[in-house]
Amino acid sequence: MTDFSLIETLRYEPERGFVRLRLHLARLTRSARRLGFAGAAAAEAQLGEAVRDAGGALRVRLTLDRKGTVAVTTAPFTPLPADALWRVRIASTRLDSSDRLLRMKTTRRGVYEAARNEFSSAEADEMLLCNERGEVCEGTITSIFLDDGSGALKTPPISCGLLAGVLRTELICQRRARVARLSPDDLNRGRLYVGNSLRGLIRAELVI
Repeated sequence: MTDFSLIETLRYEPERGFVRLRLHLARLTRSARRLGFAGAAAAEAQLGEAVRDAGGALRVRLTLDRKGTVAVTTAPFTPLPADALWRVRIASTRLDSSDRLLRMKTTRRGVYEAARNEFSSAEADEMLLCNERGEVCEGTITSIFLDDGSGALKTPPISCGLLAGVLRTELICQRRARVARLSPDDLNRGRLYVGNSLRGLIRAELVI
């Protein structure tokens, strides 16, 4: 396993700094330790250098490869409107729940790209993936959350085969979300959301 890098995608705002920085760094460090990647300790300084002269909100992408090389790129970031509604579809592409790399954010994106290519951007804003058992896992760039009226948002457990998303982790720690196995049918039994640390929670509508 040498053909990929770890990734963290963060939002930077001049008045706030990096959003959820500690959770991003914790995930990067944890993944690097498990994979034997060096260099995670240098990530925070590299991030700071990349935004030193920033005058507006940025999307910041950091990669860490097996040799310990950290690279950071930035681009202007425009948040979604508060009333944004994404159309989402269930992909036929399946995730393998036994693939432990799915729990880490890496540049190994083949399965997500295959799912994304099942429909055009005009037909779906995001694609949702299930595992080999038909359990709902995650989107190609988002975690999944369901408000079924029972209290906390429901989000699939890591054991289904999915990324430990930073927004997901924050919501679970705040007790605003809890893990629960979900089927595609469950997604029609409440208010559906997708989200990530960059964009936050996004209201979603399942398109059949």
